[in-house]
Amino acid sequence: MEGKEPKKEQKRHQQKHSGPKAERKKIRKQLGTPAGDDERKRNPKAFAVQSAVRMAKTFHRAQDLKAKKHHIPLVDRTPLEPPPIVVVVVGPPKVGKSTLIRCLIKNFTRQKLGDICGPVTIVSGKKRRLTFIECSNDINTMIDLAKVADLVLMFIDASFVFEMETFEFLNICQVHGFPRIMGVLTHLDSFRNNKALRKTKKRLKHRFWTEVYQGAKLFYLSGMVYGEYQTQEVKNLGRFISVMKFRPLVWQQSHPYVVADRMEDLTDPEMVRVDPKCDRTVSLYGYLRGTYLKNKGQVHIPGVGDFAVADISFMPDPCTLPEAQKKRALNEKERLLYAPMAGVGGVVYDKDAVYIDLPGGHVNQEQEVCPTTELVQSLIGTHTTLDAKMAAGKVSLFTGAAALTPGEVEEEEEEEEENGIEPKEKQGIKTIPPVKRQKMEERKVEKEPVVEVPAFADSDDELEMSEEEEGEGGEGRVMERKVIRRGKKMKKTVQWKRALRWKEGLQQKASEAFLRQQRAAPNLRKLVYGTGNVSVSVRILYFFAVNFTDKKHRADGVDCSRFDPDAARNWDLEEMLDSIRDCFVTGKWEDDQDAATLQKEDEELYGDFEDLETGAVHKGKAGKQKDQAEEESDDDDDEEEEKLMVDDETQKNKRLEKKRRLKECFDTEYDDGDATYFDDLKEEMQKQAELNRAEFEEVDDETRVQYEGFRPGMYVRLEIPSLPCEFVTKFDPHYPIILGALGASEGNVGYLQKHRWHNRILKTRDPLILSLGWRRFQTIPLYHIEDHCGRHRLLKYTQHMHCGATIWGPITPQGTGFLAVQSVAGTKTSFRIAATGVVLDLDKSVTIVKKLKLIGYPYKIYKNTSFIKGMFNTVLEVVKFEGASIRTVSGVRGQIKKALSTPAGAYRATFEDRLLMSDIVFLRSWYPVSVPQLYNPVTSLLMPAGQKDNWSGMRTVGQLKHDLGVRNKPNTDSLYKDTVPVL
Repeated sequence: MEGKEPKKEQKRHQQKHSGPKAERKKIRKQLGTPAGDDERKRNPKAFAVQSAVRMAKTFHRAQDLKAKKHHIPLVDRTPLEPPPIVVVVVGPPKVGKSTLIRCLIKNFTRQKLGDICGPVTIVSGKKRRLTFIECSNDINTMIDLAKVADLVLMFIDASFVFEMETFEFLNICQVHGFPRIMGVLTHLDSFRNNKALRKTKKRLKHRFWTEVYQGAKLFYLSGMVYGEYQTQEVKNLGRFISVMKFRPLVWQQSHPYVVADRMEDLTDPEMVRVDPKCDRTVSLYGYLRGTYLKNKGQVHIPGVGDFAVADISFMPDPCTLPEAQKKRALNEKERLLYAPMAGVGGVVYDKDAVYIDLPGGHVNQEQEVCPTTELVQSLIGTHTTLDAKMAAGKVSLFTGAAALTPGEVEEEEEEEEENGIEPKEKQGIKTIPPVKRQKMEERKVEKEPVVEVPAFADSDDELEMSEEEEGEGGEGRVMERKVIRRGKKMKKTVQWKRALRWKEGLQQKASEAFLRQQRAAPNLRKLVYGTGNVSVSVRILYFFAVNFTDKKHRADGVDCSRFDPDAARNWDLEEMLDSIRDCFVTGKWEDDQDAATLQKEDEELYGDFEDLETGAVHKGKAGKQKDQAEEESDDDDDEEEEKLMVDDETQKNKRLEKKRRLKECFDTEYDDGDATYFDDLKEEMQKQAELNRAEFEEVDDETRVQYEGFRPGMYVRLEIPSLPCEFVTKFDPHYPIILGALGASEGNVGYLQKHRWHNRILKTRDPLILSLGWRRFQTIPLYHIEDHCGRHRLLKYTQHMHCGATIWGPITPQGTGFLAVQSVAGTKTSFRIAATGVVLDLDKSVTIVKKLKLIGYPYKIYKNTSFIKGMFNTVLEVVKFEGASIRTVSGVRGQIKKALSTPAGAYRATFEDRLLMSDIVFLRSWYPVSVPQLYNPVTSLLMPAGQKDNWSGMRTVGQLKHDLGVRNKPNTDSLYKDTVPVL
């Protein structure tokens, strides 16, 4: 190893700087030609089309994929602060809906929620809020929530696979506008075999794709830990929900609606006491969604009925979005949770009040109580009078000394007066109450800044302070109050003199107050350099004052940033005026400081300047002389500079040419090459959305509401009178309350035509429950089909193909989807949705006819002429049918000619051939049928709690016969008879 020679370094490759290859590289670099284009030019056969069929298939596939992404562009009408996204959690019972909602709330807000009652609104991100609603196994709740859902979390029990409720809800969503749907697979921990688990996942995924769309997202919740789903799986689901995009649905974008999250009864309690069954006035709160809502309109509450809104007002947002800041995550204060029906949400906003719920555990008892609160609490907790407290109080002057009562203090004062000793007040020594002394000692220990003296006196006692007392205090002086003593020997003359002493020296007191106010202003020196060593004045034992001052910083003690008018100056004196005369332009200046002399010097120094607007250069006198002297020396340098300028100009032109070619390539690729009508349409919609937002952007909410109504995203309060009392007394927060606004023409009643039924056999005139628009109501439909001649022929039963139906109900816009169920009471194992369809036309003059056969018999026959009787009852009926075509059972055709006088209802008719007396003649006619006028709204929310899914309306004929035990009487001619043999 040691004898081996070190390895030689290999020679590095040296790029050629000359030759034809280097020249081509230089040219390509200057022209900016891409390497791929050069290869195509150099070897075109390698890049030629090998198969025209394959190229056509590739091109068609690329265009198909591109066209699949195209949707009809809609104007983005979402406001800057959109309302919370409604997330509906759907699934059969005992599948884990409530558990997942609690886990998601804990993931977003770090809070735990017990019972899921009503909508639960949370802040999930900087620009998104979510409202979770749990959907029960009630067909009414499914229908209502499918109309307002933005996102559906569909739970599927993997151990039981798909249940009937899943298919029912998917069918409801297909009718009322398909929202975004995400599947959630639970109970996967029941599989012990991994192979069976994989097969089940694959089978359920493809079945879910068949019902929703190919590629629909399906989440797997593998198992539970301590009664909750795994944290990482819940976090992944929350991320998908937070970044999901939503396409606006047509019905939701054209109708304003509110999902109520709070209800309050405003009825006068006296009226309720007098008549418990009286109609109630209720206010409902919630976020406005859809489009703009006008005041004083009509709303429909599914499960209750149509009502007029008395008043609408917008409230402060209880679950506000965080402020726009550049940060990745929300802090704890911004993770809000608002669920009033579940008892969560600290602040409840009302029209004239704000209710704050402060539990005992959230109140910090150790917080410093402000003086006003302490005063109010002491007044509330007072049990004895002030005189009694003063009489029972004791004062200790020194630590360890005996406490003195008020009586002993008065006796000592009387003895001092008798001995000729003046009291402390007259000696200029101020007495301080024990409370003040304690507070001042605390300030001294904590080294807090002492409160400065107010600019103006607040009481007569402060104005009575003498000049000596004013001079004793410094910046750290503490305001002291005199103890008011009620002495028996106080004379009236002393009181009268004190009452007049406040008028003495008013001018001096005003100036001192001004100086105190000046000193109380912010000290710039302290703000810049800090407090440093500040002079502190402390009163010890309240008998004398000692000032501690650092001599080193005494020169910086005065704030030089503020003029302190300590020395009064008399500006009427001539000497004072001469001292500042040279501060102005009109003053007498020295020779070298005269204005003209300084202007000449400035012109010599700064005479040259360039006008930046016009580009003209102005030179001073000195500059011109210098230019003439320097012209000769600069002639030699100009030639060298010109050569350099030519080279720089050439390089600059090359760079500009390269940029121009790149810009042309970019424009060709993006502007003109792939620009389509779809792109132009999207751009037009984007401009319209920006214009809509900018119209009322800078107008306050009060003014905007008057012009455009209440915009989506506002938290509104709707006051609705004349609601049934059962809505309040039997209120259940587990069932959603939706207020859907009605248009101008949606309150009338008219005829509707529908088609597109499912393959269900339904009978005409059997009552059916329809979900149409916001409403759920029961009506009686007439099924019919249109013949080739335009006639609407009545059908007794629906066919396996599609057919039409006409009902009596509220007018709804064309194209609105609907569904029908025969019953909403209870749960059934069979598929509950009887039919689905779409509104075709609004026509009150529709005519539905049914077939009617009239039978007659010939009683006289003359060749081809016959006299028929038994078909009509009067001559008038015959006259109405003159010229009508008739037939016999054998197929001979004829025509009604004229009525006969006798017998009544007989007529003369002619036929193609001679009739026999045994022939039967019949007339085929069409009889118009009237539509039954039944509109019975489903009032499921007025049912008692626990029975809201048991609403039942009109029963069918078959149900009535079954309940009453009635059996149909058979036709005797249709019965089988015993045959008697003929002998």
